[in-house]
Amino acid sequence: MKKLLLIRHAEAVHDNAYEDFERPLTERGVKDAEFMAQQLFAEKIVPQLLVTSPALRTLATADIFAEFLSLPKPKEDSSIYEATRVTLLDMINAFDDKHDFIGLVGHNPTIENITHYFTKIPVDFPTCGIALVEFPFDNWELLSGGTGTLKWHSSPKD
Repeated sequence: MKKLLLIRHAEAVHDNAYEDFERPLTERGVKDAEFMAQQLFAEKIVPQLLVTSPALRTLATADIFAEFLSLPKPKEDSSIYEATRVTLLDMINAFDDKHDFIGLVGHNPTIENITHYFTKIPVDFPTCGIALVEFPFDNWELLSGGTGTLKWHSSPKD
C-alpha cells in the first residue's frame, strides 16, 4: 500500500517587495506549520520522506515539518513549483517504490486538484491544509484518478 501526504504551504507574506518564489512565511504561517506538524506527530502520521517545491514558502514549511517529525532534510523538486495536475501526477508516478509513505509540500490550486483527482472528493486546502490519501498499490506508477481513499484531512482552521 502507498500513502501520500499532501500539504499546502503555510501562509506567506503578500508583499510586492518579494518575487513570488522568494515570499517568506508570515509569523502566523510559521505557527500554523508547527501546529500542523505537532498534529501529525500526535496522530502518528509520519511519512518516510518529504518532497517539496524549492520556493521559499514551501521549503520553509517542509523544513518545519521535517524538524517536528524527525525526518531527513526535504528533497527539493523544481517541477512542483507552478506544476499542473498532470506534471505533479507524472512526478508522483516516478517516486521510488522503496518508499511507501511520502509527503509532498506544494502549492494551490495543484494540491487541491490532485487530491480531488485521486479521491474524487472535493477537499478544501487553506494554507497549511493537509490530506492523507491511501492507495491499494505497491507501485507509485499505478496511482491514477479515483484510485485513492481520503483517510485524514485537517487544517489550522479546523
